[in-house]
Formats: sequence, C-alpha cells, structure tokens
Amino acid sequence: MKALIVEDEPRARRILENLLHTHFPEVEIVGTTASVKDTVAWLAENRPDVIFMDVELSDGNCFDIFAAAQVDAQVVMITAYDNYAVKAFEVNSVDYLLKPVDVDELRRAVERVKERLGKAVGIDMGQVLEAFRKLQGGEEESVTAPVAGRRREKFLIRLNDRIVPVSVGDIAYFYSEAKNSYIVTRAGKSFVLDDSLDAVEAGLDPKAFFRISRGAIIAENVIDSAGKLLGGRLRLTLKSGIPTSTDLTVSRARADAFLDWLEG
Repeated sequence: MKALIVEDEPRARRILENLLHTHFPEVEIVGTTASVKDTVAWLAENRPDVIFMDVELSDGNCFDIFAAAQVDAQVVMITAYDNYAVKAFEVNSVDYLLKPVDVDELRRAVERVKERLGKAVGIDMGQVLEAFRKLQGGEEESVTAPVAGRRREKFLIRLNDRIVPVSVGDIAYFYSEAKNSYIVTRAGKSFVLDDSLDAVEAGLDPKAFFRISRGAIIAENVIDSAGKLLGGRLRLTLKSGIPTSTDLTVSRARADAFLDWLEG
C-alpha cells in the first residue's frame, strides 16, 4: 500500500513516519509534502493508495488540495481540532486521527483503508467539500473548539458565583476522572473544567503540552524525569513542589511519541 504524508510540522511528520515504519510494514511511504502547492504538484505526477494529511497546512488547508487536484486515493485526515474531525467522520469514506497520533487508532484507520481498497470503494469528493463548506459557514460549531491556529492563554473556572482565570503558564497538568476533567496548577490548586480533555488539547500549544494518555495532559516544564515500567509505559516524576493528584503514566502507545516530543 503506497502512502503519501501531507504534514507541515517536521516533528509530527517524523512521528507518523516512525509509527508506520515500525507497526505497518505493508505501508510504503512513497512521498511527503508540506503544503497545498507541493501536494497538488506531487499528485499530478503520482497516484498513492492512501494519503495521511494534516488539515491545516502552511499555505491553506487540505480541502484546498481536494478542490485543485484529482484525489483518487483513500484519505486519513490528521488534526488537533475536533470540529474538523467530526465533519470528516460524518463522511463515511474519510477517516481521521487526532494529534498526537495513537498507534491503536492508526491501526484501525489502516485496516479500514485496506478494507475499502479491497472493495474498490472511493471517496465521495462532493460530500467532503460540502462538509467543509458547512464548517466554514459555522454550522454546528463547537462552543469549546478553538479557532484553527489559535492557542488558549487562560481558562475561566466557575466557582459558585465567581469566575477565576487560570493562566496556561500556571498549569502543571490536566486529567479526567469519573467523567470530569480537572486542571492542576503548579501551586497545587485543583479546579473542575467544563471542557473535555479533547477540547482542552485542541487549544494547547503542542510544544508545551502532551497528551500522555486518554486521561491526562502534561506540561513540558513540570517534568523532572520519566521512569520505564513494564509493558513499555513511562511513569513521570514532577519537579519538586508540584503535587501529583493522579497517576501520570505515559501509555505504551504514546511512549515513543512522548520521548520524541520531550527531546525536541
């Protein structure tokens, strides 16, 4: 299965390449591009079986590619924004992955692509473009999803009749428990959030925060060390004075990406 990767963030592209090389030997990466312009030019000369494409690119978004090029391949969209993901999911022939890419979710997407290739099921480009037009028009807009490219600087916490602003720079980590989401600050204060961790993650700087598991997001500047556990997981130790209110363990599926993020 020949694959094209469309991604303008070098670290994100490297992580995806490593995941595909390590876990999916049947997937041959035949090209990588980082912009709408380069992708349109590449597709004019090549025909991959599947395209893994980031939604937001340096000179536009992936839907500009659909409008300018003949796309016959299967498509897996990769994005940090839930609103894009929901629209892509509604189009049955297009899969999506949320950043940071989880190997198990990637496996499910690859299996679905194989199934569709085996049945010669193509994508309905009319449905894809219509979904994006609705998104641009603001239909069914999420109240918690950030505008693409905009990072949150603070969270507003409701405490009875008060609203308390919490700066992102003061946050040590986020976690979920019993269907609730929480912020824990570097000073040890804990607050209940209205947003899900998916919505929180979409508004954070990916260089400063990492989703270590489905239930936790950690700030880079509070990590003291990472210890190896059985099964490929990592147990995090925080810097002195920062309390731990929950188990901060990097899942096996995210461990390699986490170490790459920490190194970068």
